[in-house]
Amino acid sequence: MTQNLLFPNVFHTFVTKMMEFFEKIESLKGYIGGAGKRIAIVTHTNPDGDAIGSSLAWGAVLRGMGHCVTTLVPNRYPAFLDWMDGISDIVIAKEQPEVAMEAINSAELVFVMDLNKIDRLDAMSEPLMASSAPRILIDHHLMPPDDYTLQFSFPELCSTAFVTYKIVEAVAGVEAITTPMAENLYAGIMTDTGNFAFSFLTPDLMRSVAVLLERGLDIPKVYNAVYNSYSASRVKLLGYTLGRKMEVLAKGKAAYMSLTEKEMRRHNFQLGDSEGFVNYPLSIAGMKMSAIFIETRKFIRVSLRSRGDEVDVNIFARRYFGGGGHKNAAGGKSFVSIEETIEIYKKAVVEYFNEMGI
Repeated sequence: MTQNLLFPNVFHTFVTKMMEFFEKIESLKGYIGGAGKRIAIVTHTNPDGDAIGSSLAWGAVLRGMGHCVTTLVPNRYPAFLDWMDGISDIVIAKEQPEVAMEAINSAELVFVMDLNKIDRLDAMSEPLMASSAPRILIDHHLMPPDDYTLQFSFPELCSTAFVTYKIVEAVAGVEAITTPMAENLYAGIMTDTGNFAFSFLTPDLMRSVAVLLERGLDIPKVYNAVYNSYSASRVKLLGYTLGRKMEVLAKGKAAYMSLTEKEMRRHNFQLGDSEGFVNYPLSIAGMKMSAIFIETRKFIRVSLRSRGDEVDVNIFARRYFGGGGHKNAAGGKSFVSIEETIEIYKKAVVEYFNEMGI
C-alpha cells in the first residue's frame, strides 16, 4: 500500500527533473547559437581526470559546431593525463597568464566545469567574475551558488564527465561522440568513481558506458594509460606513505596519512603523484574513513574518503576543514601546521563518530 502511495510522487519528481533538464537544454542551445563564437572552458586548480576529460570532450563538441574554443586550467595537470586527445592545446594560466587573460576577456560565452565556486580558479577568478559573458555551469558538486546564467548541476551523478555525456547526448546526439571524445569522457567517469568502486553507479551510467564502447572506446587502453603509467618514484612514494605514514584510529574505523614538502621532494614528487593515495586505507576490513594531509607552501591540502553510508565526508569536510564535496569523497584546507591539522582530525574523528554512533 505504501509503495502504491509513494510511486506517483517518485514518478512526478522524475518527470519534473526531466522537463527541467530539457528546458535547460533548449536554453543552452540558444546561448551556443550559430557558429563562430569565442568560447572559454575553465576548470579547477589541480585538475583531475574528470575536470580534464569533461572539458576536452565538451570543447571538441563545440568546435564541431564551428566555434572557437579555448580550454583553460589554473595550473598544470598530472602527467598521467598527457595521453588525452586535445590536452596539448590546453592553456595553463600559471604558465601562460597573458594568453589566459586574453581568452577570458574576449570570450562571448564561458563554461565552468567540475567546480561550482569560481574562487577555485586562482588568478582566473577575478577576470571571470568581471566578465560580462554568460557563465554556464556543468558540474556534479553539492550546493552550487546562484551566480551562473545557466546551471547543469547534478550532485546525484557520479562525475562531471557523465553530466557532460548527458548534455552531449541531448544537444548533438551520441553520433557526435568520436573515439577520442569517448576516451576522454570515460577517463573522467573512471577516475571519479575510483574505477567504478564508489557510489552513484546506476544502470543509466552503465548504459552510457556501453554507448561509449559503441563509439570506439577501448577500456583497457584508457585504464592502462591512467593507472599503469606511473614513475618509479611515485610507486616508491606510495610505499613510503602506506608503510611509514599511515596511522589507524577509532578501533580500525578511521585512518590518516600525511606528507610534508620535504618528504615529497625526497621522493622527486611530481604534480599528481599523490592522487588516489587516500583510497588505499579503505581496503582494510572495517575501515569507514580515510584522510591524507599534503603540505603545500600556503596551506595543508586535506583529502577525505569514506566507504558505505555511515560516514558522510562532505559534512565532515565542511564542519572541520572548510571544504566539501560528496558523501564518499570530499576535501578541504587547513591553515595551521601539519601536526596541528592531524590533531584537529583526530579530535574530529572522535567527535563525529560518537555523534553518529559509529
